[in-house]
Amino acid sequence: MKVEEALQILKDHGFKYTGKREEMIRICAAEKRYLSAKDIMERIKELYPTLSFDTVYRNISTFVELGILEETELDGEGKFRLACSTDGHHHHHVICTECGKTSSLPGCPMNIMSAVPDDFQVTGHKFEVYGTCKECVQHSN
Repeated sequence: MKVEEALQILKDHGFKYTGKREEMIRICAAEKRYLSAKDIMERIKELYPTLSFDTVYRNISTFVELGILEETELDGEGKFRLACSTDGHHHHHVICTECGKTSSLPGCPMNIMSAVPDDFQVTGHKFEVYGTCKECVQHSN
């Protein structure tokens, strides 16, 4: 997703444009990894020193609800990244537990899963693979 697409989604859902919202989206767009709310707060504080953590977190929650940000949990903490696309393409991620770098996986493991009972209607699922990326492995050796 591009920053402009994210801002249009906000507008389409009746949220007014603010520089703070745009900056939060730009911070997430600049990274190819998940960020914590604290990471986002630290980066935006330079431009908006009086901005509260509650405001940052409320906006993050709104962005997740609107599909602008994707959310996961790493080390017991919520982490966020700009959604990969707006085309509704279903996908999953490989996430480096060292640097947080993330990339999309082709396909979906639900396609091969036969253990779901026939009388159970799946309404959603999440699949993430955690490990160490090539660059982090090389740095640790």
